[in-house]
Amino acid sequence: MVKEARINSSRRAIARIGRSAALVFLQISRYLLQKPPCSPSQFERRASTRINPRFLNRSLINLFLAGSLIFLLATAQLVRAKEAAPAVEDPVLEARVMRIASELRCLVCQNQTIADSSAGLAVDLRQQVREMLARGENDKQIIDYMTARYGDFVLYRPPLKSTTALLWFGPAAFLLGGVITLFFVLRRRSRMAPEMF
Repeated sequence: MVKEARINSSRRAIARIGRSAALVFLQISRYLLQKPPCSPSQFERRASTRINPRFLNRSLINLFLAGSLIFLLATAQLVRAKEAAPAVEDPVLEARVMRIASELRCLVCQNQTIADSSAGLAVDLRQQVREMLARGENDKQIIDYMTARYGDFVLYRPPLKSTTALLWFGPAAFLLGGVITLFFVLRRRSRMAPEMF
């Protein structure tokens, strides 16, 4: 648990650094876009006489931008990395935990199962499922417990009941309503005179 918290905090820190570097990158690029670059003749004149501090600053800024881009690309892979699954004593128990966890929705992420989510609540719910299985409860008892505690929303595939009918038939009703509306609009437009367009 402590190791996962450390991993999550280091990920958050890397993400913050990446966001900060991106903001700096944007500010510097805005600065560079406001000032036009020098022409080749100006460049030759500057190079033949002495190094202009403005030109040197621009070179340093370009070097900084290239370094920032490399840093962002390198940290992007670290942020996307997923921690390895912990080594378990009983792989059969862990397989059952993951099977049940894939049926339960993460209450924080809402578009992921608790098996896929790395949110703190999802980790706690997986641990609770693991403990309930270790006590000898079956899959149905665990899912019934979670449903009683969090409601039908916790189920990734909620049952068809009167309270979930809108969830099941709502998208089809909206699609049908849109098709009917489109039909009437197109029919009315076909009856209009061409000068109306």
